[in-house]
Formats: sequence, structure tokens, C-alpha cells
Amino acid sequence: MFCKEASSSLQTLNIAKSLSSEFTKPSALINPLSAGHRYKLCPRPNLRGRCTVTASKFDIDWRAKERVKKIKVKGIITAKQGLLPSVGFTDLLGVSLLVELISAETDPQTLMEKDPVKDHARRLVIDAHGEDQYECVFDMPKDFGAVGAIRVLNEAHREIFLKEMKLELPDGPVTFTCNSWVASKSDDPTKRTFFSNKSYLPLQTPEPLKQLRKEELETLQGKNRERDGELKKFERVYDYDVYNDVGDPDKDPKLARPVMGGLSHPYPRRCKTGRKPSRKYPSIETRKGDFYVPRDEEWSTVKGTAFTGTTILAALPAVFPQIEAALVDPNMPFPHFKSIEDLFEEGIELPKKAGLFPLIPRLVKAVAEADDILQFDSPILLDKDRFSWIRDDEFARQTLAGLNPLCIGLVQEWPLKSKLDPAVYGDPNSLITSEIVEREIKGVMSFDEALENKRLFMLDYHDLLLPYVNKVRELDDSTLYASRTLFFLNDDSTLRPVAIELTRPQDVNRPQWRQVFTPGYDATSCWLWSLAKTHAITHDAGYHQLISHCI
Repeated sequence: MFCKEASSSLQTLNIAKSLSSEFTKPSALINPLSAGHRYKLCPRPNLRGRCTVTASKFDIDWRAKERVKKIKVKGIITAKQGLLPSVGFTDLLGVSLLVELISAETDPQTLMEKDPVKDHARRLVIDAHGEDQYECVFDMPKDFGAVGAIRVLNEAHREIFLKEMKLELPDGPVTFTCNSWVASKSDDPTKRTFFSNKSYLPLQTPEPLKQLRKEELETLQGKNRERDGELKKFERVYDYDVYNDVGDPDKDPKLARPVMGGLSHPYPRRCKTGRKPSRKYPSIETRKGDFYVPRDEEWSTVKGTAFTGTTILAALPAVFPQIEAALVDPNMPFPHFKSIEDLFEEGIELPKKAGLFPLIPRLVKAVAEADDILQFDSPILLDKDRFSWIRDDEFARQTLAGLNPLCIGLVQEWPLKSKLDPAVYGDPNSLITSEIVEREIKGVMSFDEALENKRLFMLDYHDLLLPYVNKVRELDDSTLYASRTLFFLNDDSTLRPVAIELTRPQDVNRPQWRQVFTPGYDATSCWLWSLAKTHAITHDAGYHQLISHCI
């Protein structure tokens, strides 16, 4: 440190006062070694012998850090405990979560990461859904900056499912969506990192988050495992392997099976498990114990129970002819839509004293007054509004939010036209006209505007199903049509069905049959429209099960 002129006499005096308050003896200013700080006095002739003190930038920053104001930031964590029965001391105290906040900004003076702020989260309440509420209060420096990540250490003796964490920051609330299981530190002592929902390009990622993101990626890839061998339940490794465990040659050489997958045929793949190879066949993996699945990909307890129960339910018709006749009798035609509601309201009769109800999943229920009645649990949507399934907006919502939304395509060419051979399948031109569309959108805009503004979408199974229609119709009590379903995009970003075209191709005895159905205003047209929607949604579900689900 060297003496130099200060840019302002007032600034120099203020610095001197702030520093002199730290010392009780005048000799501390004269002897820099005993003071422990590098201050030095020098005479200034132009100030008539008065002295000025010049401090190093490091010392000023050190003093400034001590004066940084802190604010209270409250965080609320929504979580759910695991099902393991063991309870530890920290569980009873309700302080089993250590939470750290990581700043997305570096210190402007040191260009280093800012120190995280931490607190133990304390359990508040448990709601009706079995979810816990945890609260933590952080003493955050006012210049901490944006919170880019949180780190959590589970100090309890059982795993915990973190749903989300809400921080009440001065600039407004911030939510970190976790939706992940966090293992106990006795199993995994490393802290789990959850990042904010803000996305960054690699070059724009804040410096304090780069290393954390790298470590998280390496964890998911299995590169920073501290152990070798079989993957444990609490690990989160998303890596893949070939199917080399289909057979069991160690048990019997006749059970040997070829390896599926590899460089020439990379699919199918399965999750890597890390199990030991067979001694006799090194290319084959042993099949002992459970198959490894990343913890967050496992079924919940409720879903697992429902799946097991549904499997049992699927076997019931084969055991009890009464259920088979009621559910899957091929000679019993579909009478009316009310028969679907009867499964929820009236149920079906079960064999007496069958002892089935302990095996029946949550999918179905028993009526308390009659133990021989099997009654299906009604869907939540039906409980809220029993007529919701018949409405157009719900039909469009389920089509978009259901299992097969990728088959909805933008209408780019008009008029609609089939690409199949007209000599085999008949007239390729669609009967859905611009006049029909313009009538159904009810003056919101013209057809040309709707087409130009990309407001028309279509679920098109016409060319896909038409070659199979006649084959299906040859089966007893079976029918099939090819379908086109046209949707209009509303101003509120929802879809509205405006027309459904059903087609049956020509055959040796009959010409081609086609008809366009639109929302009706009388009983007959309304029920025909409902039947047309039933065909369309059945085609969509069938495509998902036969095509999308199998790819």
C-alpha cells in the first residue's frame, strides 16, 4: 500500500473515520504490522500538515461485506414421505431437510460464486392428500441476486418426495418444481440440486450454475458413481443397454437367447442395471433380483396396486362366466350410451360368495348394501358433471390432451382429398366444404381467413383406415369407417370440432358411402353427431394402441 492523493477530501475523511473507529490505540495507526492492516500515514504540505489515510480496495470490500443488509426470505416446501416404517430423531423433530439457496450471480468484486444461504426446513402440517408442508426462513444478503438453484440434503431415515418449493422473494414469488424422490443421506450423502425453470443456452448459462449442471448431467449418465456393480434403487442413472438378459443359460443351456440390440440394430434397448455377467456366457447378464428402474420412473404405490388389481380384474371374466357375459359377450350388442353409465351406477351381479372383493382394485368397488354387485368407480370428470363427456369442448380437450395429440395436423391444402386409388376406393374428394366450415364457425371469420391464419386442424385417419374397412365389416357384429375430423382453433387457444366425415369404400355389391356430420340442434342430429365423435375418438385410441404405443 502506498500513499496517494484521494480524489475527494470528503471521501478520504469518511474512510479515515470508518477505519479509526476499529482501533483503540493511536499506535495502531502508526505501526501497520501491529495493527494487522496495511494503512499508512503521509504528510500533505498543501493541507498544512494534515494527514490523509488511503486504504486498500480489499480492506474497503471487507468492511463493506460486514455492513451488507440481510433480508428474511421464507420458503415453503411441499413434499410427501416415503413408505418406509423407520422413524429417526430428526423425523420426530420435523427438521429433516437441509436446504441451500444458490445464487445465479457472481460477486462483482471477487468474480467468485456467492456463498449459499441455508436453513433447516421444519414440518408444518400434513394435508388430506398425505402431503407435508415444510417451512424454512433464510437470512439472505440483499445483494444475493437471482436464485438459480436449490440444494437439498435429506437428513431423515427414509426417502422423501419433493413436489415443489416456493420462495417469497422481494421481487415476487419463485417456484422450483422438483417432482423427484430424494434418498436419505444414509443411502446417498450427496446433496440433490434442483434448478429453476429458466432455460439457458450453454454460452449464456450463469457461471455459478455451470459446474452444478455438469455434475447433475454426469450423475444422470452414471459417470460419477463411487461404486461399481449393480445400480442401487436410490441412484438416478439414465443409461441404456442391449437386451442380453432375456434368457437364463446359467439355469439351463436350453434357455439361452440371442442378444437383441447393438451397433447394427440399436433397438430395442432397456435400462442399464450394472448386474454381473454370466460366468459361462460373458455376453449375457445374470437375472437375479429386481430390475433396476430410476426411482422417479417407478410407479407410485397407488398406481402399482391399481395395475395389479387390473390384471386380476382382466382374469375374472375367464373364471366367472357371469362377468364374461356382462362385459365381453360378443353376442350382446351395444344397446345405448346409458349402458356405460350403468357400470358406475347399477353395476353387474357377481357370483355368490366368490370372495373377490379383497382382490378387486380401486378401479371397481362394491356396493355396501349388496355384496354380490360389482360396481365400477366413476371417473372424476363424470362425478363433477355427468354430461361432460358428451360436450364438444370436452371431446376436443381429450383429443388434444390425451394419448395421441401428435396426429392432429394443420390443414395446409384445400379442398381435402384422398391419395388412395379412386378406382379401388371411390371418389377421393372430401364432402367437407368451405361453406360447411364457415357456417360452423359462426361468423368469427371467413373460411379463407381461417385457412390463411392457420386456424384449421384435422385428425385424419381416412387414408389409413379405408383399406381395412371392408375387411373389418366381414366380421360378425363389427363395423368400421374411415374418418376425418376437422377442428377450429378458438381465440382462447382451445379446439372446437366443426365437422366429421365418415367413409365406407365401395365393394362388389355397393357403391362408396360418405357422410359429413356437424353439431346438431335437434335430437336426431345431436345423437348422430355423438355417434360420429365416438367413431373418431375410437380411431384415435386404436391408432395409439396399435401404432404409437408399439413404436
